[in-house]
Amino acid sequence: MKRRAVLVLSFAAALATVVAGPAAAAVLPPVTAQDNILGRVDAPVTVVEYASFTCPHCADFHTQVLPAFKAKYIDTGKVRLVYRNLPTSPANLAEAAAGVALCAAPGRFFDVAEAFMTHQATLSTTGTRPWFDAAVAASGKTRDQIGACLQAPATQATLQAQIDGAAAAEVEGTPTLFVNGRRLTDHSLEGLSDAVDPLLRRR
Repeated sequence: MKRRAVLVLSFAAALATVVAGPAAAAVLPPVTAQDNILGRVDAPVTVVEYASFTCPHCADFHTQVLPAFKAKYIDTGKVRLVYRNLPTSPANLAEAAAGVALCAAPGRFFDVAEAFMTHQATLSTTGTRPWFDAAVAASGKTRDQIGACLQAPATQATLQAQIDGAAAAEVEGTPTLFVNGRRLTDHSLEGLSDAVDPLLRRR
């Protein structure tokens, strides 16, 4: 079996051994230092996204909506985006991809996320190797460093905590977005703007 397949399967198996504790219903976990945040840490509006690197709708959001939203709100310091992993089918790929992103060098998580989302559509034609290669190249780490990190209990615990947090918030699909704690149903740029602008005007 190829080394990459071993890495993916072993990480998925290791994750499955982590025992999740009971979660309170309908509670969005607060943002902490362990979260991956894009934008100004103290931005007045917080968008929390639960997504999966193998989810086509998530890729659509990241490639078609996020660039304009980022330019308008995140780059201007008005909004911070918090990305949390909720792996979807195929679970072994999604979990391994989430692990690679979590193992990225400081400040490189969203570079890895962009690589996964941008190249997701090619998975069916090129296979998983180029997909993972692009992400590892964006991670700021070597392949060996990423491989070791994927096996670390801390990485598995971080991913499991995000999955448990999604359950606590009653997230059932991806992408799911919350704006200052309120679930958003319209994930278009217009829908996001309609949710964010009133919050900014109150300040």
